[in-house]
Amino acid sequence: MKQDGKTGMVLVTFAVVLWSLAAGFHFNLWGRQARPADIALVDTNFLSTATARVSAAELFATPGADTSDFDCYVCHEKNKPPTLRYDSAGQLLVPTEHKDIVMGHGSHGRNNNCFNCHNESKLDTLQTRDGRELKITDSPSLCGSCHGPTFRDWEAGVHGRTGGYWDTKLGGLTFKPCTACHDPHHPKFPGRKPAPGPNLLHPASG
Repeated sequence: MKQDGKTGMVLVTFAVVLWSLAAGFHFNLWGRQARPADIALVDTNFLSTATARVSAAELFATPGADTSDFDCYVCHEKNKPPTLRYDSAGQLLVPTEHKDIVMGHGSHGRNNNCFNCHNESKLDTLQTRDGRELKITDSPSLCGSCHGPTFRDWEAGVHGRTGGYWDTKLGGLTFKPCTACHDPHHPKFPGRKPAPGPNLLHPASG
């Protein structure tokens, strides 16, 4: 009987404490924390997974895509390499038909020649510095013939856009080709606005 009395007192005390806390919260006896400022929405550009450009490899792999820009012999004559023309300063004169091309591959004008990369004997293919013929879609092999360290980084997945699975037991890796990000005629990647830093869910008060 004595034990039951103690239990009853404990329950009563517990109920009083709960009611006191409830009353305190209801009447805001301890004050309320100020509502944190709204977190600004992230610019959707930072959420996009698209690459800066669409490579020839991706274009040719897309059913129904317009690949007419790569049909060189609509305008050029086969077995007759086009003549390159230069101004008095030795700068390549880009023909009007290719006015969208901005030449700027390298800081010393060493690639100021279409045929450093394009095969003058077969315009719809590429050629490496050691004379290997490549498909127009094989930009990594072409770039790698000059940019060896970067190419090896790309193969290892530490340069460029890598997708798929790091754990190859679950699936393979995917690699975006060089020209999915770099303009081959002017490959320096433009500066980008940095993404915003993380926002604390519970910022420290003043």
